[in-house]
Amino acid sequence: MSDETETDLDEAEDIRDAEAEAKTRADNRAERAERAERMAREGAQAMAEHHASIKAIDERTLKLRSLRLAKEAAEAEVKAAEAQTKAADAQAKADEKAAKAAAKIAAKSAGKGTAKKAAPKKAAAKD
Repeated sequence: MSDETETDLDEAEDIRDAEAEAKTRADNRAERAERAERMAREGAQAMAEHHASIKAIDERTLKLRSLRLAKEAAEAEVKAAEAQTKAADAQAKADEKAAKAAAKIAAKSAGKGTAKKAAPKKAAAKD
């Protein structure tokens, strides 16, 4: 009977080992499934953060570009105004110079009628 008892014990132990192994495999499968699910969640969250970061960078880039363009436009307007002012100043100086020249010519013309002409110099006689 001891052989039968030993065989029964061995069979019972084999059954317990098989059940424990099956339970371990099931637990491992469950852990792998949980880990895969967690990794998928974390991956989706990381991608969402990455896309949000890219969107924020794009928005900042657009804002900075619009500020730069506005600044360049304002500088161009100032330059154009300065150029226009310089041109107007140059024109005013030219007009003033022309007016002075005209006044001088008019004064000479008015003075010619009353002023005597200088006598032409006579050539010296050569002996």
